Amino acid sequence: MSGTPRNTAAVADWNLDPADADACERLARTLSAAGHDQVDSPEWVARARDAWDELPLPLRRAVRRFRRHSGPHGTLVVGGLPVDRTALPPTPAVPGSVQRRATVQAALLTMVACGLGEPLAYRAEKSGALVQDVVPVPGQETFHGNAGSVPLSFHTENGFHPHPPDYVVFLCLRADHDRVAGMRVAGIRRALPLLTPADREALFAPEFITTPPPSFGPGPGPGPDADAANGRGAEPRGVLSGAAEDPDIRMAQLVTTPLTPRAAAALAEFGRACEASARTLRLTPGDLVVLDNRVTVHGRTAFQPRYDGADRWLQRTYVTTDLRRSRDHRPHDGHVLAR
Repeated sequence: MSGTPRNTAAVADWNLDPADADACERLARTLSAAGHDQVDSPEWVARARDAWDELPLPLRRAVRRFRRHSGPHGTLVVGGLPVDRTALPPTPAVPGSVQRRATVQAALLTMVACGLGEPLAYRAEKSGALVQDVVPVPGQETFHGNAGSVPLSFHTENGFHPHPPDYVVFLCLRADHDRVAGMRVAGIRRALPLLTPADREALFAPEFITTPPPSFGPGPGPGPDADAANGRGAEPRGVLSGAAEDPDIRMAQLVTTPLTPRAAAALAEFGRACEASARTLRLTPGDLVVLDNRVTVHGRTAFQPRYDGADRWLQRTYVTTDLRRSRDHRPHDGHVLAR
């Protein structure tokens, strides 16, 4: 694979060569040339899907290999993607900020999402936008979600939902002023050996309830969908599932409740194992992060926003490897899950 490897003290696994970064930017600018609010349209996503095949081979090869097996950390970080910092608008500072307009950054995220599978969104979160802003919001400093700036505990994305994303993709547009904000990631392949056989057995048992995170807005009106959205009547499930030697995770420390004493003890041990095996990624503009949401939990360290238009700014999109399996949740066979 071409590209520039980084040393172990740096964030990215490797950097795009400048020539490949220029090729990415030219392709993304072609996709965003119309300048209309079109990121969420099926036609624009279809164009991004076709454009994926034109991205430089090193990037496509890295994503393809990661898709087959996400490695010991369940994380891929590629540096050097094009972000024109001089042309960026001020960092958004309003609740629910999303990216509807086809920008270079939105095009890059969507093309990578199409290389991994299909982009996905949830109507109850960020108004169902496919490309979402992760920014600090005034007055929401202590909010346990993407608008806050206090520490964010370990979680998989939307583990309460029958169709959680398989991957989460982030692109850093701006770092925080003090360069202290870190994305914390921990993978089951590193954490599992730190657990006892008894803890593993308990984590596989259906003795946990996970409810929606605070980032999800009000659910639908009375009825089964409202109960599901609020966690009422949720079916107990294991934090771990699948192969005993390489399991999947569904867990959010804030909203996963153990139902038995052994489940509570095992969940606490799992949290400690994640802490012991975690890495902290301090992202810089142009860093692309792909998280395998099936085997990785992530969180965030605290930072101090200034609300001056130059605060930390990430953009995020969700990806599913099998769009068909959620067809009953997606009106008109679109990319947004309505329930």
